[in-house]
Amino acid sequence: METYLILKTVHIIGAILFLGNIIITGWWKFMANRTGNPVIIGFAQRQVTLTDFVFTAGGSAILFVAGIANILLYDISITTNWIMWGLGLFTLSGIIWGVILIPIQIKQAREAKQFTADTVISELYWKRELQWYIYGITATILPVISVLFMVMKPS
Repeated sequence: METYLILKTVHIIGAILFLGNIIITGWWKFMANRTGNPVIIGFAQRQVTLTDFVFTAGGSAILFVAGIANILLYDISITTNWIMWGLGLFTLSGIIWGVILIPIQIKQAREAKQFTADTVISELYWKRELQWYIYGITATILPVISVLFMVMKPS
């Protein structure tokens, strides 16, 4: 099989892992929060933090390495419109994730370790939760748009 197609397949698998996890993460947090049960909310929060390190970071690394490898191997200009926009949006999402979302998640996960059935979850936790949703939705929409650029390849 041609190297380009192998790398493209690996690139797509990375995109599936990355996007799949960031999309489903919001759903699981939302559903856990709806229960109002601090034990379930705490468990979900800790798992969100763990799966972000495993699947989001892992998927994004696979996605990035395979994409850059194809650019370099096949001498494709990084200034090609669809690559520049796709990579730019992906990078912006990564910055939001690394600078804002992960620190929020770590703080929430630390607090969530203490949750018991009788815990009254702090206002600060819920304030961070709202911030996480706002920035998380943004950090999710950006790579979805990136996929559109990568698939449609506008000039």
